[in-house]
Amino acid sequence: MRQLTPIDKCLGVADNALRTLFGGYQVTSRKNPSQKIEESEPDRTNFDSQQKRRSAGLMRINHCGEVCAQALYQGQALTAKLPEVREKMEQAAAEENDHLQWCADRLKELDSRTSFLNPLWYASSFSIGAIAGLLGDKWSLGFVAETEHQVVRHLQSHLDELPDNDKKSKAVIEQMKEDELHHATVAIEAGGAELPAPVKLAMRGMAKVMTKSVYWV
Repeated sequence: MRQLTPIDKCLGVADNALRTLFGGYQVTSRKNPSQKIEESEPDRTNFDSQQKRRSAGLMRINHCGEVCAQALYQGQALTAKLPEVREKMEQAAAEENDHLQWCADRLKELDSRTSFLNPLWYASSFSIGAIAGLLGDKWSLGFVAETEHQVVRHLQSHLDELPDNDKKSKAVIEQMKEDELHHATVAIEAGGAELPAPVKLAMRGMAKVMTKSVYWV
């Protein structure tokens, strides 16, 4: 197998960033969960303007959250010490691409768009992921576990806040929630350390800034 050079790795990082921010996601063969709703119950729901705006805002947050997750995993994979940890980060990033595509598809169906702030949040999350990787694999994995646990809480709140008749968005979020829980479990089982309370609080604060800004922009 060909040994990757630093230039190869940089090109790979650049390729992933462009795909994450501008489309062309390298997805798996999994089916979009919202298609199950279409098959069992044709989508004839009429949303009023307020409901549609609410659903679009929440799905835009979820899409940006997946952009951040993708950047986080790529940054960690770049600086991870152990090959098996690097592989786990890359596998998780591949699965997050499905979430990106599902959220983007739903936003189009809602006649909306992804966030203009995605490049900013990608750069921030990639930097955080790379730093976490440099601190050591146990802290990097611990950061993944805590991130995913916080994401799961956000997703549950979105399920509660979405209009009752937006079954397609809820189907997507339910599957995302299941995947994020799995990623957190894998990170802990691989040796992820419990993060200090101040770090967890800082992560929650950053997440609040992201969600409030991306909902509108």
